[in-house]
Amino acid sequence: MTHVLVIEDDPAIRGSLVRALTGRGHAVSSAASGLGGLEQVLNEHPDVVLLDLGLPDVDGHTVLTMLRSVTATPVIVVTARDDDGSIVRALDSGADDYVPKPFTLDQLEARMRAVLRRSEPAHADERITVGGLVIEPSRRGVTLDDVPVDLSRREFDLLLMLAGRVGEVVTKREIIVEVWQQVYGGGERTVDVHLSWLRRKLGESAAHPRYLHSVRGVGVRLAAPEDVP
Repeated sequence: MTHVLVIEDDPAIRGSLVRALTGRGHAVSSAASGLGGLEQVLNEHPDVVLLDLGLPDVDGHTVLTMLRSVTATPVIVVTARDDDGSIVRALDSGADDYVPKPFTLDQLEARMRAVLRRSEPAHADERITVGGLVIEPSRRGVTLDDVPVDLSRREFDLLLMLAGRVGEVVTKREIIVEVWQQVYGGGERTVDVHLSWLRRKLGESAAHPRYLHSVRGVGVRLAAPEDVP
């Protein structure tokens, strides 16, 4: 079942979409404002967002930019604005598709299926190997030098996020947004604590790192010991 979030201020259109999509077997939630929709994305983690541009509190293009800063959830712009400038701006801001009103439900569902196919991770079942560290996303398992490592859910999410950007310095802000889903700041101390726990389970420390290397004032980098200068 696909979870769809409809962000639309017009109550008639919003209600019609919710009823129609629910009738097609989707789980549907809705928001009447941009900021309300952003909050629901962070709390509910929908599979796809249908976003109107003409919102009462924040312009839809701004909402789209805010969404893209905190989530990779597919966004389909569904709006009466059908001019080239608006379409190009939305797509450049990160929209996955653009459906001008009016449209048929069959067409909308086809667009939803298409963006969901594109958003599926291509290597979800593949192992990620960094030196002697092996991460298996599908079973949420980790081994270090062939020895299982017991991680909490949050520790695993943190390690997996860093493993997706091996060799790159990831800022604490990026970690807070992606792993803790906190948009408005804070939480750096929480990141530090979880990094400390993760280091301990990987048999290292901040003073003597093997895999997790802090970059003062910036963030942390995951790298194999042999890849560190």
